Amino acid sequence: MTDRPVMGFLTDFGLDGAAATCRGVMLSIARDAQIVDICHTVAKYAIADGAYLLAASLPWLPVGVHVGVVDPGVGTERRPVAILTGRGDVLIGPDNGLVLPAADRLGGVVTARLIANPAWQLPLTSATFHGRDIFSPVAAHLALGAPFAEVGPELDATSLIRLEPARAVVAGEVLATSVTYVDSFGNVRLAGGHADLEAALGPALPGAELAVELDGGRLEPVTWQRTFGEVALGAHLLYEDSAGNLAIAVANGNAAATLGLEPADRVRIRRR
Repeated sequence: MTDRPVMGFLTDFGLDGAAATCRGVMLSIARDAQIVDICHTVAKYAIADGAYLLAASLPWLPVGVHVGVVDPGVGTERRPVAILTGRGDVLIGPDNGLVLPAADRLGGVVTARLIANPAWQLPLTSATFHGRDIFSPVAAHLALGAPFAEVGPELDATSLIRLEPARAVVAGEVLATSVTYVDSFGNVRLAGGHADLEAALGPALPGAELAVELDGGRLEPVTWQRTFGEVALGAHLLYEDSAGNLAIAVANGNAAATLGLEPADRVRIRRR
């Protein structure tokens, strides 16, 4: 850690100024903060996409206070929460499943608190911009070293909303999985890793021919490869991504577009 606090920041706000407004609030309180913009182009209202990106990114950031805002329930009875993790990070955001996968990657939930301290929020709080009025100022106060216990009352960690995790299932000589995320290249991230693939299909060596079965019975040939440049341009491949999960790509192309895949779509992988 450095003397300057680190704040990770992720939203679905896009590029129209809302994220900059929140950064302005943070920096008005914690002038020395180093704000790391993880992503502000999360698909609108896509809580699971935001959760995936937070869980994938935050373990690589220094210990800090991190804000996630993908919040279609803003202004309703959904709770604003702060979570202290085993690694020492604090995660700030709505209680809708967005931040819990990242908390799991950071040592689990040590304490969860309801954000309820009005002294740490902006004087006027809108019903539609809690990122600016609640999450950003609270995170900035914590980044300055304010006591976590002053966020608000403690919550039962088991009461926090948790998204249903996608899982890979071995079904005979088939691996049944699903799409967890589509990245900006169109690479299709799947539940499960290399060990799951080999549990279903046996040893998978580079170049092994596989078939990907999509909803509706459509089959697409792929090969198991280490990286994109090991197949011809336009060819499909199955590989292990940088997080250790299975993924489908097209060399110099967009696999999600060519295969018509979106998050939560089901995929079955077998030998050809």
